[in-house]
Amino acid sequence: MSGTRAAGWEWTDDRGAVAVAARPPRRVLAYVRAGAALLDLGVTPVAVYGSGHDGALPDPAKAGGLAAAGVPYTGAGRDLDEERLRELEVELVVDVTYDGKSPYALDEALAGRLGVPLVTLAVGDELTLPAILDRFADLAAHLDAPGAAARPTPQGAGLPGAEAALRTAAAGSGARVLALSGAGPDQVHLARPQAWPELVRLAGLGVRLLDPGPGPGTSWLTTDWRRVAELGADLVLFDHRAHAVPPQELPGVLPPAVRLVPWSPELPPSPAACARFFGELAEALQAPGRR
Repeated sequence: MSGTRAAGWEWTDDRGAVAVAARPPRRVLAYVRAGAALLDLGVTPVAVYGSGHDGALPDPAKAGGLAAAGVPYTGAGRDLDEERLRELEVELVVDVTYDGKSPYALDEALAGRLGVPLVTLAVGDELTLPAILDRFADLAAHLDAPGAAARPTPQGAGLPGAEAALRTAAAGSGARVLALSGAGPDQVHLARPQAWPELVRLAGLGVRLLDPGPGPGTSWLTTDWRRVAELGADLVLFDHRAHAVPPQELPGVLPPAVRLVPWSPELPPSPAACARFFGELAEALQAPGRR
């Protein structure tokens, strides 16, 4: 059970760990993806941090509206400056988990040394996308930080409309869609759709997603670009995180007619972020031949 009690604050995360505090935490430090989602839901983090893929600057593909909101970025999670975090007077740390056991981007011992609770929210394939959105909305609803009073629902106003538009576009298009992450001219990671909650949701809305086929890897099949051509995709969802190499920078790896839509495998788990992504894909599906 999670929520706010009269005698204090308590919330159970997706590891089953119970975080407690004397009052609802107001100064939240979050992994950048989680922080962007909380911001969309009305909770402004005091700061955010990156993952092992990140460096000195935040990755715009994960950050949503954090920069525009003036939320500071403190660096990669494994290399954070404890003294700086103490100066921020952090009251709660929010991370994500892919295995239901460990925080993804932060050393759990760091939160212990700061003396503040750490909560992690599952973003892996054990939950559906609606369930993930529900969990972030629940946490936001129990963080009585300034700006959180509106407490948007997990199915925010823009998301049903974006899903309806995408369903219509997918039905009228029939385009074969492949999600991938470029690693360079000789290597590419092809997403297994069933491993990514947002891709599962796309398939449920009628998007014709391509599976890369047998081989090692539960989330990705690592191969060369020839496999992409063999699959015959009409539209490619390409990983636009900072550490990935977009197809536009690799001339000749894709046929000229293939349409391209940016996709972040670390999309902020908020209705607003999902609505933007679904809307962009719907627009691309309705515009054959446009790159």
